[in-house]
Amino acid sequence: MSAMNQHSTGALNRFLNVIESAGNKLPHITMLFIWALVITCVLSFALSFVSFDYRHPSTGQIIQVVNILSAQNLLDLMVTSVRNFMNFPPLGITIVATLGIGIAEGSGFINTLLRKLMSYIPRAALTPAVCVVAILCHVASDSVYVILMPLAALMFYCAGRHPLAGVACSFAALAGGFTASYTPSVIDPIMQSFTQAAAQSIDPTYMVNVLCNYLFALGGTFFVIAACWYVTDKIVEPRLWATMPLDKGLESDPDLQLKPITEIENRAYRAACWTALGLAALLFVLCWPETSLFRAPDGSLTSPKAPVMQGIVPLLFIFFAVPGIVYGYVAGSFKSANDVIASMEKIMKMLLGFMVFAFFAAQFLYVFGKSNIGTLLAISGAEFLKNLGMPSGISLFGVILFTAMLNLLITSATSKWAILSTIFVPMLMMLGISPELTQAAFRVSDSAVNVCTPMFPFYPLLIMYCQKYCKNTGVGTMSSMMLPYTFALLIVLTFVLYLYWGLGLPLGFDSGYVYPPIK
Repeated sequence: MSAMNQHSTGALNRFLNVIESAGNKLPHITMLFIWALVITCVLSFALSFVSFDYRHPSTGQIIQVVNILSAQNLLDLMVTSVRNFMNFPPLGITIVATLGIGIAEGSGFINTLLRKLMSYIPRAALTPAVCVVAILCHVASDSVYVILMPLAALMFYCAGRHPLAGVACSFAALAGGFTASYTPSVIDPIMQSFTQAAAQSIDPTYMVNVLCNYLFALGGTFFVIAACWYVTDKIVEPRLWATMPLDKGLESDPDLQLKPITEIENRAYRAACWTALGLAALLFVLCWPETSLFRAPDGSLTSPKAPVMQGIVPLLFIFFAVPGIVYGYVAGSFKSANDVIASMEKIMKMLLGFMVFAFFAAQFLYVFGKSNIGTLLAISGAEFLKNLGMPSGISLFGVILFTAMLNLLITSATSKWAILSTIFVPMLMMLGISPELTQAAFRVSDSAVNVCTPMFPFYPLLIMYCQKYCKNTGVGTMSSMMLPYTFALLIVLTFVLYLYWGLGLPLGFDSGYVYPPIK
């Protein structure tokens, strides 16, 4: 058995090495998006002469590819290019959150916090601890990507483990395991709104609960942690030590060293922590009243319309910056306001490459959406799956596989579900499958494949974090490192879904497996 395991592990490593080698021969990730932009423009020109029989499920209009190379559309691209860049989803999140992190890091607060954490978390329990924290972060917005991954890398490094494994583990549990969560997340009401609208095209009286998948998500956390723990410790980290040696000179980098905590650092740490608790208490008091300005018009705190959810990024800036400033002045690392400004300027230098990428990625997303190529891919693929006429259990698995393949190109869950829900939900209702089960199947593969595709918006940022420890990190390194997580998460989450279905366990509140629901 041992020889068999070694043979299978060796075969997997050889496969991942091929993926890494091929991926690292690709151009810079920014160039990939530039080429994707050019290819999309050319395809839009060619496909604009083709008539398609597919109709948009919401409007009923025939899908026609828009020629981006026409004079008017090229002019529109030029005019909107700055707006596209400014509206690129990760851009503002990354910049604002990073400024706050820069203050907390420059003051020494983050370093001291990590040293405190390292004294409580055993080295052997570091992987599951990072997974638990990542899953807890599902309640927050995309700003978590600029906080959790570099912290996880530093914690792994200071524990004598490979820092890239920290990035991989936290990324997998956060993005790959997004379907699994302890608490409701901001995406739940968005998904529910699309699912309910699609279901009402068949049954106008059908209502979908916002938490219709919550119990499935809660049960999935145990399997996500187990999968990420096993893949990190048994597959990814051993391979990283063999193929990605750390750069020389890291041991002399003061930002990567955990020295003994001095008395003044302890005093500054306590002051910063009390400040953070005070801010949290103030936020709680402000949000508690039902008439609070931080709540949505319907009184919800978790709705996307709630100011507290819309303001998560500025709140994160405050929760990092203010305790960081307190720590800096108490510890003496900040002497004046100039030192605070300098800490923000220093960390912003890390984002120069990301900002260059963001400009071209934003133009690609604009062109891809305006050309209707993405819509055509989604609708044609869903119609093909529908025409196969498979049994309900296999059809549901087909939804999982199709979403996984589509997610390699379109990573936005809401963009895909806005289209696919209008096709899959009514289609599977006609096969006796409930809208809640269809939504759960979509979310399984939508999250699992996020981590292995370079089209994921935060990929270049994560590569940059890895390059802090291994300068040779490239797209291939990242994809090959994350591919085992994709397979593992896809398998375990699909297993959990069918296990719930087979045992008749509730997916969530007011949800079932069949349509029409059994009274």
